Amino acid sequence: MPPRTNDHAPEGGRGTGPAEPTAPPRTTRAQPGAGPGTFSSGARTAALRRFSGAARRSRGLRLTVCAALLAVAATAGSVAAGGARGRTPAEAAPATGTLAAGVLARGGLDAGIRSLQAHLRLQPRDFGGWAVLGLAYVEQARTKGDPSRYPQAERAFVRSLALEPGNEQALAGRAALAAARHDFSGALKYADRALRQNPYSERALSSRIDALVELGRYDEAAEAADTADSRRPGVPVFTRYAYVRELRGDVRTARKVLERALDSASAAPDVAYVATALGQLAWNQGDHEVALRHYARALGADEEYLPALEGRARAQAASGDRAGGIETLEQVVARSPLPGPLVALGELYETRGAEGDRAKAQDQYVLVDAQTALARAGGVNADLDTALAAADHGDTRTALRAARTEWDRRHSVHTADALAWALHRNGRSEEALPYARRATATGYRNAAFLYHRGMIEHATGHKGDARRSLTAALELNPGFSPLGARAARAALGDLEATR
Repeated sequence: MPPRTNDHAPEGGRGTGPAEPTAPPRTTRAQPGAGPGTFSSGARTAALRRFSGAARRSRGLRLTVCAALLAVAATAGSVAAGGARGRTPAEAAPATGTLAAGVLARGGLDAGIRSLQAHLRLQPRDFGGWAVLGLAYVEQARTKGDPSRYPQAERAFVRSLALEPGNEQALAGRAALAAARHDFSGALKYADRALRQNPYSERALSSRIDALVELGRYDEAAEAADTADSRRPGVPVFTRYAYVRELRGDVRTARKVLERALDSASAAPDVAYVATALGQLAWNQGDHEVALRHYARALGADEEYLPALEGRARAQAASGDRAGGIETLEQVVARSPLPGPLVALGELYETRGAEGDRAKAQDQYVLVDAQTALARAGGVNADLDTALAAADHGDTRTALRAARTEWDRRHSVHTADALAWALHRNGRSEEALPYARRATATGYRNAAFLYHRGMIEHATGHKGDARRSLTAALELNPGFSPLGARAARAALGDLEATR
C-alpha cells in the first residue's frame, strides 16, 4: 500500500542514497569548521588536491599522501565533542535535549554546533544535547563531504549514552552514524535497539530501512518501509519507501510516492531533497529533460544543494550540454570532492579531449584515492567506492580486492555489480557473469548494471544476451556514462559485424 502523506515535520533523513532533508539544519554557504584546529571545506579540498597531485606525479608518494591525509583527519577531529573538558559532572545540573535542539534550529549548522558546544560547556550532563550534537556532526560530515567529523559524532553519542544509558536519541544517532560510515550491520543493530525504546522514532525507522536495503535484504526492507509508513509517515519515510519500490522495478509507484512527498513538503530543505530524488529517478530512466526540471526546482529551494548540482551536471552533459555539465561538476568537486562526481568529471574531460584534458582527468581519478583515504581515516568503509573507481580508472587488482571485501559484508545489487565488473576487468568474466545477473535480478532499472552485464556476456560468448543487455542499457539511459556509453556502442558494432 503506498505511503500516506501527513503534516509531521521530518526529524531525520536518509543515511545512504539521497541526502537527509531537515535534521539538523544545513548551512547554505561554506563557513568555518566547528572549533579551532578544524579544516574548512575549501582548505580541505585544496589539501586533497595538493596531495593527490603529488601522488599522480609519483607512485612512490602514495604512502606519504595517505599519511598526510591521516594527519588532516586527526587535526580536524582534535576538538573533542563539545570541548567540555575541565568540568566535572557535578558542576552542572542535568538538562533535557530541548534547549540544545532549539539552539541548533535557530541558525545554520556550523553556528548551531558552536552554540551547542557552548551550551554543553555549561550543561555537560545534558545527554540529549550530546545526542543532538552528534547528529549535527554527522550532518556536517555529509553536507561538506568531511568524514573527519564522524569520530567527533561518535564521541558525542558515547558521552550521551554514558550519561543516560540506552537513551533512544543517542541510539538512533549511532544508527545514522553507522549507516553514514557504511557499517550497515551496526546501523541495523542500533536502529533495533532505539526502536525497542521508542517504536515511533522516525530516525531509527529510517536507518533500519537504509540498513536492510544496503545489506541486500530487500524483502525485509519492504516490510520495514511498510511499518515505518504506518507509524511515522512523512518525507524521510516516503523517500525510502520509493527507493525500495524502485529497486524492485516498480518505477511508477516510486514516482507517485515521491510526487506525493514533494506535494507535502513545505520546508526548503525538504523540497530540495525530494525534488532531487525525483530528478535521480528520472535520470535513471533516461528522462534527462524531466530530471533537469526536478533539479531546477531543488536548486530553487536551495541554490547550493550539492546532490542537485551533481545531478544537474550529469543531465546537462547527457542532454548535449557537455560544457555546462563540466562547469557544474567543477563547482561540485571544488566544494566536496567525493568519488562519484570526481569520476564523472574525469570522464567528461576524457570525452572532450581538449589539450590538457587527459591530465585533468587523471587528476580527478587520483583525487578519488585521496578522498577514500580520508574517508577511511574517519572510520568509513570506502571499499565500494574504491572498487567502482579503480576498476575503470585505477589498479584493477585493488578494485577486485575491495569488491570482494565488500561482498563479504553485504549482498546488495550494487555490491554484486561492483564485484562482477571488477572480476571482468581482471580477465575473469566467466566468474563475473553470475554476479552480473544477480545485480539485475530484482528488476532494478540501471543502465550501468545492464552495460556491465552486456560487456561480460560479450566476453563470455553469450552474444545474443550481450546484444540485448547493451541495447537495453542505451535505450534506458543513453547518457549513463560518457565512456561507458561509447564502449557499449562500440561493442554493439562488433556484435553486429560478427552476426
